[in-house]
Amino acid sequence: MRHIAVYGKGGIGKSTTSQNMAVALGEMGKKILIIGCDPKADCSRLILHRSIDETVLDLVRDESEIVVDDIVHKGAFGIHCIESGGPEPGVGCAGRGIITALGLVGQLDIFKRDYDFVFYDVLGDVVCGGFAMPIREGYAEEIYIVTSGEFMALYAANNICRGIIKFADQGKVRLGGLICNSRLVDNEIELVESMAKRLNTKVVKFVPRDNVVQYAENEVKTVIEYDSKCEQADHYRDLAKNICNNKDFVIPTPMNKKELNELFLSFQKSSSSAHVRVA
Repeated sequence: MRHIAVYGKGGIGKSTTSQNMAVALGEMGKKILIIGCDPKADCSRLILHRSIDETVLDLVRDESEIVVDDIVHKGAFGIHCIESGGPEPGVGCAGRGIITALGLVGQLDIFKRDYDFVFYDVLGDVVCGGFAMPIREGYAEEIYIVTSGEFMALYAANNICRGIIKFADQGKVRLGGLICNSRLVDNEIELVESMAKRLNTKVVKFVPRDNVVQYAENEVKTVIEYDSKCEQADHYRDLAKNICNNKDFVIPTPMNKKELNELFLSFQKSSSSAHVRVA
């Protein structure tokens, strides 16, 4: 059983990428559990074709007697999904939902089921103890970071790597690589590949931007379910295969802010020069 945490800047397409990747693995016959570690509880929406009405934190607040079937929901390709949930808007700590959910998963012996992959879809950056819990407490041993060629996405990726270092010495947590979810930025793949090299890792997959992803989301589906024969579906299948076959796990080497800025600006300058030559 492989425990994988997927991190990335908020809005980068982390949950969309995770769900499409999970469905590609499910299509391959893999048994998957997704634990949504985002208070929005949208980490399984495309797989379940609906939003979960009551998250783990909702059930705990109601002081209900909780059994496995209350929190484990079955979706496309038999994928099991759990949503940790979060506090009421403006009240409490969003990370508490993760802490509560993972504690309950342990109590209910859910990990004793025969899963091939357990994915932790974690909100944004490693900025507090709650969001760091999947790696801090040794639940996840593999980390993948969804990023793009945008500066703030790269900044978040670098910051997440700084968080990984803090926990690498305490356990087996390692970085498996970057997943570039394209935003059509100039020189994007070259920039992200350079970023990966500086971080002592690699780009696991470049996922191009395609409107079919939005069309599928509009129908609350993953791309493979929406149009299994389209090119984008094959990109997610390639990503799933790359994750399956990956054996290259490292302790990252994050940059300081000055180095990150210089790397980003070097690609911006080359992009500007190219535009000038064309003009």
